[in-house]
Amino acid sequence: MFKRIVLVVLTLIVLAVAGLFALAYRRAIPPVTPPVASAFAPDLVARGEILAGAGYCATCHTAKGGQPYAGGYAMVTPFGTIYSTNITPDPATGIGNWSEEAFRRAMHDGVSRDGSHLFPAFPYQHFNQVTDDDIKALYAFFMTRAPVNAPARQPDIPFPLNLRALQAGWKLLFFRDNAYGPISGKSPEWDRGAYLAEGIAHCSACHSPRNALGAEDTGSSRYGGAVVDSWYAPPLNASNPAPIAWNVDELYSYLHNGGTALHGVAAGSMSQVIHQGLSKLPDADVHAIAVYMADRMGHGDQGAAPDAALAKVMTAATQSSLPQTAPGAAIYAAACASCHYNRGPTPLLVRPELGLNSALTGTDPSTLIQVILHGINADEGLPGLMMPGFAHSFSDAQVAELANWLRQNRTDQAPWPDLEKKVAELRKPSPPDTSK
Repeated sequence: MFKRIVLVVLTLIVLAVAGLFALAYRRAIPPVTPPVASAFAPDLVARGEILAGAGYCATCHTAKGGQPYAGGYAMVTPFGTIYSTNITPDPATGIGNWSEEAFRRAMHDGVSRDGSHLFPAFPYQHFNQVTDDDIKALYAFFMTRAPVNAPARQPDIPFPLNLRALQAGWKLLFFRDNAYGPISGKSPEWDRGAYLAEGIAHCSACHSPRNALGAEDTGSSRYGGAVVDSWYAPPLNASNPAPIAWNVDELYSYLHNGGTALHGVAAGSMSQVIHQGLSKLPDADVHAIAVYMADRMGHGDQGAAPDAALAKVMTAATQSSLPQTAPGAAIYAAACASCHYNRGPTPLLVRPELGLNSALTGTDPSTLIQVILHGINADEGLPGLMMPGFAHSFSDAQVAELANWLRQNRTDQAPWPDLEKKVAELRKPSPPDTSK
C-alpha cells in the first residue's frame, strides 16, 4: 500500500511538471539578419522615439553610467533583484536578430524570441494594449540605435522562483488582454490620455499596490499608491492626500515642467519619467494624460485651488517658522528654512512649500527621507534648481526628528511609525552597478 501511494504521488508530480512545461511552451521565433537602419522610414523612427520616451524605456534599460538601452539596471523586488536586458540591435547580446514579430510578441505577451517567458517586471501587461502600428514604430526606433555588446546579467532570484516556466502559471492567474481598459468612451483627448497612461506609459504599474505574488491590483485599490525602488509613488485616485486637489492644469504643469507651486517638485524616478520620458511627447499628449488622470482622481476640470485649503497650509507654514524648542524645529531652521520659507498667501515655485507636497502628506515617508538624505540634483525636479542632500550631515535620528516635526507641524496627517528604522533602511547602498 505504501509503495502504491508513493507511486501515485510521483506520478502526479510528473504529470504536474509535464503540464506546467506544456503550459509554458512557446515556440522560438527564428533569428533574422539585423536590418540596416536605412530600411526604416525616418518618420517611423521619429514616432518610435516619442513612444520610447513615453514608456521610459531608457530609464529602465540603462544602467547608471552605462550605454543607452544596453541594460543592467537593477530592479529590487520582494523576490530578488532583476536586471534589465540589452535592447540595442547588437545581434549577440541585444535584440539585433529579433524580427518585428518577435519584438511584438515580447511586448504583447511577455515572451522572448527564444520562447522563454519574461518576468513581469517588464510591464507587458500594459504594453499588451499598445497598437501594432505603435509596436512597428518602436521596433524601427530600437533597430536604428547604436548596437552595444552588453551581456545580460542573470536575476538574483532563488530557486525555484527563477524558473521561467513558472511565469506561465503567473500569467494564467493574472495576465489578461487589455486588463487596464477601457481606454475609450469619453472625449478624444481623454481616450488618447487613457491609451498612453494605461499602455506605453504604464502609470499604474508604479502607483498601484501589488499582491503577494507581485501582481498589480486591478480592483478598488488600483492607483492607491505604492513603494517602488524605495520611493513612494502616491495615489492617483480619490485617496490622493494632497491638501489641494490636482486639476488638469496642475497635472499638466507638473508633468510638463517637473513641478508646480501648489504641489511641489518631482524627485527620484518620477523626475526621470518627466525629464527623460514625457519630455519626448508632444504637449498635446502630455495634456491628454493630465485630462485622463484628473478624471481618474475625481477632479476633472476643477478650477483654481480652494482658498481655504491653501490658507490653512500657508498658516501652518508661518506658525512653524516661529521659534520652537523641538529638535526637528531646530534642524529645520538651520538647514531648510532659508530655501523653503514662503511669506505671501501663495508659495513661490522656486521655494516649494512642503505642506503641499505628497512626500510629506502621504502614508509612506520614503520619498521625504530620500530627498532629505540625497537631495535633488539640478537636472531633476524643476530644471536649474537643486537641493543639497544631508546624508553626511544628519544622523538617522536627526533625519527622523526633522521628518516627524514636519509631518506634525505642516500636515494634519497621523505620525509615521518607526521613522528612525526607516531612515536606516534607506541609507543602505543600492544594488551593484553592472555597467562598470
